[in-house]
Amino acid sequence: MKDTAASFMAKSTVRAGDKEHRRKINFNIGRYNAVVPQGKKQFLDINLAREKAKNQKWKAISQLDKELEKFEALLVRRGVKVIWAETAEQALEEIGRICKEKNCKTLVKSKSMVTEEIHLNAYLEKMGIESVETDLGEYIQQLDGEPPYHIVTPAMHKSKEDVAKLFHEKLGTDKKASPEELTLIARDILREKYVKAEVGVTGANFIIADIGGIAVTENEGNARLSCSFPSTHIVITGIEKVIPSMNDLALFWPLLATYGTGQQITVYNTIITGPRKANETDGPADMYVILLDNGRTNILKDEKQRESLYCIRCGACLNACPVYKNIGGHAYEATYSGPIGSVITPHLRGMEEWKHLSYASSLCGNCTEVCAVKINLHELLLDNRHEAATSGYNGSAEKWAWKAWKQGMLRRSWMNMASGKMKNWVVNSVVKGWTDHRGKMEFPDKSFNQLWKEKFK
Repeated sequence: MKDTAASFMAKSTVRAGDKEHRRKINFNIGRYNAVVPQGKKQFLDINLAREKAKNQKWKAISQLDKELEKFEALLVRRGVKVIWAETAEQALEEIGRICKEKNCKTLVKSKSMVTEEIHLNAYLEKMGIESVETDLGEYIQQLDGEPPYHIVTPAMHKSKEDVAKLFHEKLGTDKKASPEELTLIARDILREKYVKAEVGVTGANFIIADIGGIAVTENEGNARLSCSFPSTHIVITGIEKVIPSMNDLALFWPLLATYGTGQQITVYNTIITGPRKANETDGPADMYVILLDNGRTNILKDEKQRESLYCIRCGACLNACPVYKNIGGHAYEATYSGPIGSVITPHLRGMEEWKHLSYASSLCGNCTEVCAVKINLHELLLDNRHEAATSGYNGSAEKWAWKAWKQGMLRRSWMNMASGKMKNWVVNSVVKGWTDHRGKMEFPDKSFNQLWKEKFK
């Protein structure tokens, strides 16, 4: 527990002082902030659209078991094999089994945060299977040996010069290659992988219950190639991605595009309902859907935290968060960073070890303000803090410190008895870490309460 929190503090301290890192992030988020207002213009009433989306997610999550069973039944009729995985380990074992059956040597995968959550690439590497990220941002991160930096924009922290240098070191390209040239090089490499791969893996932006379909949203077309070229297609998705009806996509697709990238709609939006039929020539021969729990039911059973399952992974809260913009995505050391990550990670991976993420917030409420489905993120962060405290995870020293503080604050006379010098000593010397990143506190000799009494007797 202490090591995880200490590592977070160490990495965030380094990142917060890195001015070049901040320049790159502010530049990229600045471009995002410039286009989102344009995307919002497509809605007659953006707040009403967000409220409606939240209600639809509430409906889906409140009857999640029924929606998933309906989804499964429809897919099975079309020859899809649906697998329920309670843990990341079970999901990996199932994927490994499928790959062995298909004699898989090369696997292509589109952008998927769930595959990052279960560390799929590392698992496949141990099996001797080449797993290739086909999203350009993910491919850049894979070449650099780094996890995604951002939910939507995996390589947000890299400049075009950084990518050119990376491609030169890993692929032998020109150091001064332009972004367009680098994209063409990556495309040539990846096109060969699509043809060669025996298995393709995608995630799911939405699980459509009423038709038994998977909705995938992207801007590069790599997800379509990953699920159609290989003979076997594996979908791995969190159970919370359900929406009740295909008709809901008319709302969710534009919302996701606007809050994710500032577009009115993303370039490629695909609904997948099964493998190719007997009279069809294109598409995979086999399709598997893995429904992953991995701690999501822990959130589901908590009436307050259940709201966090409404998230559509647009990344807007990350772009708005002053903490994220200073420390970056990798400092969190979790699959999901930023405000939404700080809310759900302690429940997915254990409150005792990951409670510190819920304190990595100014509680300014900007995350709640920009959330596409109006999740009360700052309130959920407070609820996490409350749970950590009531569960006894904050340690005895902090517990007694707050008890002493409470007693003092309840007794004005006690506070007046303490001189300014004593208060300065407590805050600047006794309170651990207060002056590490702040100036010293200087209390006056007399409190406002004392001055008021002297003036008005």
